[in-house]
Amino acid sequence: MSWRILHILDHSLPLHSGYAFRTIAILRQQRRLGWHTAQLTSARHAAGAPARESEDSLRTDTAGGEQVAGWQFFRTRPLHSWWTRLPVLRQLAVVVGLARRLRQVALHERPDILHAHSPSLNALAALHVGRALGIPVLYEIRALWEDAAADQGSSPAGGLRYRLTRALDDYVLRRVQAVTTICEGLRTELVARGVAPERITVIPNAVDLEQFRPASAGAGLLAHQLGLTGRLVIGFIGSFYPYEGLILLIRALPQMLAAIPSLHLLLVGGGPQDTTLRQLTNDLGLAGRITFTGPIEHEKIGAYYGLLEVLVYPRLSLRVTELVTPLKPLEAMAQGKLIVASDVGGHREMIEHGKTGMLFRAGDANALASEVVRLLGQRSSWPALRLHARAYAERERSWTGSIARYREVYQQLAPKQQAHKVTRQVSP
Repeated sequence: MSWRILHILDHSLPLHSGYAFRTIAILRQQRRLGWHTAQLTSARHAAGAPARESEDSLRTDTAGGEQVAGWQFFRTRPLHSWWTRLPVLRQLAVVVGLARRLRQVALHERPDILHAHSPSLNALAALHVGRALGIPVLYEIRALWEDAAADQGSSPAGGLRYRLTRALDDYVLRRVQAVTTICEGLRTELVARGVAPERITVIPNAVDLEQFRPASAGAGLLAHQLGLTGRLVIGFIGSFYPYEGLILLIRALPQMLAAIPSLHLLLVGGGPQDTTLRQLTNDLGLAGRITFTGPIEHEKIGAYYGLLEVLVYPRLSLRVTELVTPLKPLEAMAQGKLIVASDVGGHREMIEHGKTGMLFRAGDANALASEVVRLLGQRSSWPALRLHARAYAERERSWTGSIARYREVYQQLAPKQQAHKVTRQVSP
């Protein structure tokens, strides 16, 4: 059966984030399955990447949108008033503006299902419009945003904002028709918060197996351009957030260099900790041993993976990292790369120590350094690790298999006869 799905999102391309890349993977695969998708972002998108369309088109042309990398995204214009700058009311403004825009888009697109992706502000707007138009709402939780804010230092754990965000999630979870999430860690958390297990479906993060194929390491023009020819390169590809533990990785580097002098650390990406990491590199006298590339276009990432002998993921042990599985290690596994990762819950859900990668005690720089040195000294183990990593990605984490799991959820929400009814209800 072919459904018409309206996705309600926090942000999208051209912003680069795991959130945006998962969105594109979902849309691409759902289109391949013959499902029609439309996609709308909230006003929060404009805070990071202002929409290029005019305010007039946002206000009056429901058929308009922004074309990004071949995809059309409907945008929501931020509300501008004195009260929208106040705490709490600022979030209410996001919901009010999104609900208005969502109703416009829904009347134009005639969806069978409103698929709201976290945060809960999107689901709250979707519930309002869904009730008015008789459209079922699916809420997809990709992370617990109160924990992410606490771990990034923007909102203290247990504070008013933290408790309000959590309470709003609970409110939405009790009222939507179905819930999906991205990993077993989050599923367990939601069950503990009172969501019936049968209402939750896990749609895990996955990888495009065609885009990320096993690649040969290291030489070539790019290695020459970066001054890495002849170096034994380890590194990290992703966003530089505090919870990624990159400070720990840099602090562990001198111990690794003492054992393997030819080692070089490559950090690909950017983010909030970029300046801090560069300063730490200089303070430790490691400027000649670490290369920062800055942000890289997503389609060029494959070449940088080819430079790396070992990918290191030193995530710290925090609620968000214990509960949520990251996307980047899956890209590395799909290419049969060697992986060293901290033993946080999100990693343990994907990586089996000694089989698909190597795990070390989270937060321990000595353990990190020892595991990297040990792996680099055991070349005989590399072929099996690479083979098992790729096999895991093919067997468990392809986007084809992952996105197909939506079929059963959508069927429960909008069987054929209900879909016809919804179409009639939203007809202008």
